[in-house]
Amino acid sequence: MAECYRLTFESCRLRHILTWSHRALATSSGGNVRAVAAGRREKLWRQFFSDPSQWWDCRPEKVNSNYPDFKHKHTQDGLWLVDRRNPTWVRAQLAAMAPGTVQLDMFSWNRRLARYVKAGQHEKTIELYQEMQQKGTSRDNFTFVPVLNACASLRALEAGRKVHEEIIQSGCKADVFVGSSLVDMYAKCGSLEDAQRVFSKMPTRDAVTWTAMILGHVKCGQGQKALELFQQMQQEGVEPDSVTFVGVLNACASIFALEEGRHVHEQIIETGCNSDVFVGNSLVDMYAKCGSMEDAERVFNKMLSRNVVTWNTMILGYVKCGQGSKALELFQQMQQEGVQSDPVTFVGVLNACASMVALEEGRHTHGQIIQSGYESVAFVGNSLIDMYAKCGSIEDAKRVFNKLPSRDVVSWNVMIFGHVKYGQGQKALELFRQMQEEGVQPTPLTLVGVLNACASVVALEEGRRTHDWVIKSGWDSNVFVGNSLIDMYAKCGSMVDALKVFNKMPFRDVVTWNAMIGGYAIHGHGLRFYSSMSTVYMISANLQHYTCMVDLLGRAGCLHEAENMVLAMRYKPQVAAWRALLGACRIHGNVEMGERVAKQVLELEPKNAAGYVLLSNLYTATGNRDLSENIERERKERSVKKHPGRTWIEVDNEVHTFVVDDQHHPQMVEIHAELKRLSGLMHDAGYVPDTNFVLHDVEEEEKVFHLCHHSEKLAIAFGLINSAPGTPPCIRKNLRVCRDCHTSTKFISKVVGRAIMVRDANRFHHFQDGECSCRDYW
Repeated sequence: MAECYRLTFESCRLRHILTWSHRALATSSGGNVRAVAAGRREKLWRQFFSDPSQWWDCRPEKVNSNYPDFKHKHTQDGLWLVDRRNPTWVRAQLAAMAPGTVQLDMFSWNRRLARYVKAGQHEKTIELYQEMQQKGTSRDNFTFVPVLNACASLRALEAGRKVHEEIIQSGCKADVFVGSSLVDMYAKCGSLEDAQRVFSKMPTRDAVTWTAMILGHVKCGQGQKALELFQQMQQEGVEPDSVTFVGVLNACASIFALEEGRHVHEQIIETGCNSDVFVGNSLVDMYAKCGSMEDAERVFNKMLSRNVVTWNTMILGYVKCGQGSKALELFQQMQQEGVQSDPVTFVGVLNACASMVALEEGRHTHGQIIQSGYESVAFVGNSLIDMYAKCGSIEDAKRVFNKLPSRDVVSWNVMIFGHVKYGQGQKALELFRQMQEEGVQPTPLTLVGVLNACASVVALEEGRRTHDWVIKSGWDSNVFVGNSLIDMYAKCGSMVDALKVFNKMPFRDVVTWNAMIGGYAIHGHGLRFYSSMSTVYMISANLQHYTCMVDLLGRAGCLHEAENMVLAMRYKPQVAAWRALLGACRIHGNVEMGERVAKQVLELEPKNAAGYVLLSNLYTATGNRDLSENIERERKERSVKKHPGRTWIEVDNEVHTFVVDDQHHPQMVEIHAELKRLSGLMHDAGYVPDTNFVLHDVEEEEKVFHLCHHSEKLAIAFGLINSAPGTPPCIRKNLRVCRDCHTSTKFISKVVGRAIMVRDANRFHHFQDGECSCRDYW
């Protein structure tokens, strides 16, 4: 740099001397200065044509015609291509040249490369570099740096490797800038091994080099290694800058290293970098992701300048920590302070609405999104679909979905999961088929949603076809997909297939074990897996495992042992465990314990009808009609709605849905005829309808008719007349199967000589020869 300043100074001094010389010549020789100037111009052109590399090509940056086309790098002398004072031979040579054949020198190429990179035109940068190679123009370190930056931005690893090879072949001595650019390129392209090799060979490394390595490890999910590099950097005496601190805070956030993050925060304050808005945003993000919203708030409140990213980080942090109401309050404050929302802001607010099931707030936010013109932004549209689906408004979700100008795989995934969540598994499967027809490639998450849909409607064959998709796509080693396959096969009644998937999984997590234990539990087994999980595989039991065991003990009649297990849980008992125990009290008619357990269930889930129904059925089963009616009255007064009973059955790759007293199915005449035939056979075999749970203010004959048209009986009759002899119909019910349906299905399996599988809200029932696998405990 000092040399450049010296040359510039000498050039200015030379021009000053020449100016005085020209004046002297004009005075002494009366106009001979023109001849001197012409001679000098000719000399300069000869110099230009003999060595163009010594001249800057100023044409790409010319602002007016008075500015020269070429300037000498050292003397700053100027030349114009179109000038009547140019020597004749120069004009002739220029005229003989084809347009555009005056070549740019290396310096000019480098300036253009740097300009393209700065403007974010990375493809053009690489194209210009390739053109430079084709024309044989020399390259130096100032050429390689912008090209490597372009490769890094495009994640063009192979192109970056070729540039690295050319750096070595060119013999250029790679300085710290080239080395840092190489490290950055390899790190951003995900090749940490190559980045480490370059990094290790560098004789000198500055803060930029270390920061590139730290950020690369963070990007590749190696937050702990990034923190180790930061410590090593400090030990070598390299001072971190604001960008370094941003990278280190991101590393802390990625591995939830709260204490390390606090220590870095202290260093930031010591170095004075805390006033940097980017560092402040990273601090807020780190604290939020580490679950310390109090610290995030303190940083946020002390920030001298806050941009939209700051507000977004706080809003998303509140959502992540389950504080949706605070996220909405902050959004209101943001608007009051006049900060303009961006798409990320609205996504955070929609997530807050979804987490709180705040449909009206979500609709209001939707209106603001339309006003801001962000409704067509893909990820905003996807968040709108997700919000409406999670708030129970599938119709609104459909409207947004249908209006999206382009639907990516995330859009389809959100719709599929939304339908599964609200018990519309068949519709979810239809969406998956439509998605394929439109040429959208599924992701592992898509297949998880589809498998969940298959499980929800007991679509075993559809599940097997999806399994084939998984294998063809190479996703059978994905633990999330594997877990969903186990769950699907278990809930569709095929524990053999579930066990095959389990045994083939290269990696199993706690969810894998949950799926297997839960599968065996709903089929009437599970204790062996629970024991081996803790004794053989040293996996600690969690809430789901405890709930499973409470259900098993309760159904086996060990009510006090089950209650003691709930009370002795290492975790705070959740409603599922209490509900399982209440169901066991209903089975065994233990009113005293049932009342005690129901109190816990209704306190935890006052708006869920399940607790009321179980307690009401307990009273009915023990002859306490008045108490049963009181519970029903209380449920209605509190506006707690019961879910209508639905039953699904898959026949010939199509899922059919039935409700009680269904009259809409196209085969209803045949179904009623089959039910009448079955009723006669069952009566002859000794079946007596159990009308205890039917409304008591109707005639007995009407009670029997009502029982005969329960949704599961309709589905079984449909399955028997539409499936091959010997094949077991498999049905899925969204509620617990009633006592009469359970009894009648045992009789049906006996009189028709066919196995029948029924999956209700709690477990699987395998009926064969008049017996059920649950041994009448469900």
